[in-house]
Amino acid sequence: MSAAEVVMLVVIVVLVVLAAFLALAETSLTRVSRVKALALEEEGRRGATRLVRLVERPERFLTVVLLLVLVCHLTMATLVGVLAERYFGPLGVAVATVFEIVVIFVFAEAAPKTFAVQHPERAALTAAPAVSLLVHFPPIRLVSRALIGMANVILPGKGLKTGPFVSEEELLAMADVAVEEEVIEREERALIHSIIEFGDTIVREVMVPRPDMVTLDARTSVADALEVAMAAGYSRVPVYAQGIDDVIGIVYAKDLMRALQEDRGAEEVRAFVREPRFVPETKRVAELMREMQAQKFHMAIVVDEYGGTAGLVTLEDLIEELVGEIVDEYDVEDPLFEPLPGGDVRVNARMAIDELNELLHADFPDGDWDTVGGLLYNLLGHVPTEGEWADFDGHRLRAEKVQGRRIGRVRISKLPDQAADAGAE
Repeated sequence: MSAAEVVMLVVIVVLVVLAAFLALAETSLTRVSRVKALALEEEGRRGATRLVRLVERPERFLTVVLLLVLVCHLTMATLVGVLAERYFGPLGVAVATVFEIVVIFVFAEAAPKTFAVQHPERAALTAAPAVSLLVHFPPIRLVSRALIGMANVILPGKGLKTGPFVSEEELLAMADVAVEEEVIEREERALIHSIIEFGDTIVREVMVPRPDMVTLDARTSVADALEVAMAAGYSRVPVYAQGIDDVIGIVYAKDLMRALQEDRGAEEVRAFVREPRFVPETKRVAELMREMQAQKFHMAIVVDEYGGTAGLVTLEDLIEELVGEIVDEYDVEDPLFEPLPGGDVRVNARMAIDELNELLHADFPDGDWDTVGGLLYNLLGHVPTEGEWADFDGHRLRAEKVQGRRIGRVRISKLPDQAADAGAE
């Protein structure tokens, strides 16, 4: 074997090792999330800082790694073909092809990538320093950028995009898997779901609707106003002038008590109101909560698209969207969801459709309505009488309590054929 052939053989071995390392780096770095990399950095793991920088912008290292893998494979295939042709003549091409497939697949692809899948953190921490040097090596960086530029000329676009690489659905699925594997508790899973859904919730879905509002006429005396507030168990009550659509302020119970101590109980409550805050019913609750924290107010009047009062929302309403219902000694509301003998359930007509779907594993739609009562109104097309019902999605919704034009409670039953199908399953 000549000196040139020995050099080619050594180069082939080096290329196989380099290709294997790059394959390991590609798989491990793409499998480690940014959150996991940050956790490794907090643990003080060696190479974690560079790993965080790489996974923050994966498009930077991915193009370099893919380019070098291609260079290694093509160069190795060429050198193996030259050596095989010298030693095996016409059969050299076939021998070289078989050799390359076996070596490249086993040693440069399958083995390193399998290791990276089984030990992603260890492999990523090992590969991160070397890959970081390759990414910042000027010749390689310039060549990769030039090739990506050529690709963008052929297929116009912005190249590799930077995310998001994890969707909300994937985060929810990760939380479900974590519960199954006993990594987190079910309460923590419920909180994660609430936090993610919190960003998509609007004020209309959490507000106290207009018919349930406790309000005061501006001409009401301080003594009478304090009596109303204490009877309702509220520390803040909206005050109106001409009507509920003309809210002029919010009165605090502590201001009324102070006025009563100063012998001002006969004065009108309008003298003690504080400036109200108004928000549209389509405002996102996450944005509203930030405003409440920054501007230090706990109640806002919700207005519809026509400027009329649609309801009110408090900081407690927003917090309940995250941690669930907060019940104190003054809350005397009927339960939102009550299982009944025989499999039926009784729900408050104000219950949100998405909450009902989650509890019953049903598929009730939400449209121009947000509540169970709104759905029943839509199905019937008129104001129901007590006992009137409508069927939808294998369930019967019965208006169990109707006060005036308002539905109070709804009884939901599974239709017989649906119940039989569930029993057969």
